[in-house]
Amino acid sequence: MFTGIIQGTATVKMTQSLGRNKRLQVVFPAGVMLGQQLGASVAINGVCLTVAEIGHDVLTFDVIDTTLALTNIGLLQIGDDVNFERAAKMGDEIGGHIMSGHIMTSVVVSRIEKMEESVHIRFTLDRQEQVDARRYLFDKGYVGLNGASLTISAIGNDWIEVSLIPETLRLTIFGQLSVSDRVNLEIDSHTQATVDTVERILKQRGIVLP
Repeated sequence: MFTGIIQGTATVKMTQSLGRNKRLQVVFPAGVMLGQQLGASVAINGVCLTVAEIGHDVLTFDVIDTTLALTNIGLLQIGDDVNFERAAKMGDEIGGHIMSGHIMTSVVVSRIEKMEESVHIRFTLDRQEQVDARRYLFDKGYVGLNGASLTISAIGNDWIEVSLIPETLRLTIFGQLSVSDRVNLEIDSHTQATVDTVERILKQRGIVLP
């Protein structure tokens, strides 16, 4: 389980193709992974990955082909920065919203607008993503983007927009994004459960939503 509160950025040290899969080696800020264990979970750009090897401030992860196809992990190159969060422990403060690290899809940056101290970023969903994800996205609702728990500030038929404060930009890679970059999206599990339950009840009553 993760909280969506990004703990900082790390840097890709190595990527290696292993058949259809990939081995990813990431360098973290000094000391932040002290006490980390093999088999533990770390969210990299919001993707829950399992620690396969541990070095000095360096962790290695094996990423399967389905994860590579669904997320932006397969696009990472040596030197790229990523958001990271260690798995939450019992008793940790949930400053964002509960996240699983299971990405639903990825979306594309379509507009970046700077307004005084804040930055507004718009993400566009393709046609299939609109069908699958759009039903769980609401104005002022929660969304996970590259592992960060964010609030949707505006929404359209095929896009969502978030507004980021300077502290979020400082702690994450959002300040490095450019138009056409791909970002991982995780929907809020509570919203998904509510929507699915309501739709099931309405279907049982013969009511079909448009």
